Amino acid sequence: MTHLRQIMLEELRRRNYAESTIHAYIHTVEHFSRHFHRSPDQLGPEHIRQYQAALFTRWKLAPNTVTQRLAALRFFYVQVLKRGWSVAETPYPKKVLHLPQVLSQDEVAHLIDAAEFPFHRILLMTLYATGARRTEVAHLKISDIDSQRMVIHIRGGKGRKDRDVMLSPKLLEALRVYWRGLKRKPTDWLFPGNRWHTASHPVSTKVLWNACQQAAERAGLDHRRIHPHTLRHCFATHLLEAGADLRTIQMLLGHRDLEETTIYLHLSRRHLSATGSPLDVLPIRGEGEPTQSA
Repeated sequence: MTHLRQIMLEELRRRNYAESTIHAYIHTVEHFSRHFHRSPDQLGPEHIRQYQAALFTRWKLAPNTVTQRLAALRFFYVQVLKRGWSVAETPYPKKVLHLPQVLSQDEVAHLIDAAEFPFHRILLMTLYATGARRTEVAHLKISDIDSQRMVIHIRGGKGRKDRDVMLSPKLLEALRVYWRGLKRKPTDWLFPGNRWHTASHPVSTKVLWNACQQAAERAGLDHRRIHPHTLRHCFATHLLEAGADLRTIQMLLGHRDLEETTIYLHLSRRHLSATGSPLDVLPIRGEGEPTQSA
């Protein structure tokens, strides 16, 4: 471990950054250094400018990903090297808003029923029933399932924030069936790792990703590019269509800002169809009707 890498790790950890963010920031600085074949402390604003351009032109990264890479470099130069950072010289790219993919309720049911293994099925059910992120589902503990209050505790979510989500009676019954089927009962993690589900560590997020991919292929939905976050989007959109308010959905998702949650207004059929098109009130003739002569 180099001296600079050690300092950066210490600076990130003493600010209580999430492990995923720490990994992403360290990886970015290492990638930046390898790109120019020089130590990062020997690189300056011109190199950052060239690197930013290459992220778009060579590696074809999305604007939001490029923004994260620049944030990592800014942290390195400001907090580790104690140098200045000019926003004018290194502007962040404009954000691009893409509407997420959402399945119908019938498609979600078809996806869950297409799971190849019972373990994959319970993972898909938990993702959809809670709206939790894949890391949050993977790190659920047995003690997080509160059947007395019918809630699930999500601990250490994005931004290190805890929250509670509803415990669906249908999910609770499925979890009990899953529990009875385990040959070796876990003592800590709800979904233990390894193929026998007996490890002392949680299942990896890759398993949840594969569960979605394989079920989508078996269900004939593989053209929809379904991943664990798709079920989170479905959870929020279907709640909104069922009449839940945005503030409640914001709390369930663990969004810091209500603006993040408003994207689901663009996806809800109930909200989209609530307002008619202005075309419908125009006094124009219908197709096939004769034109009125003067």
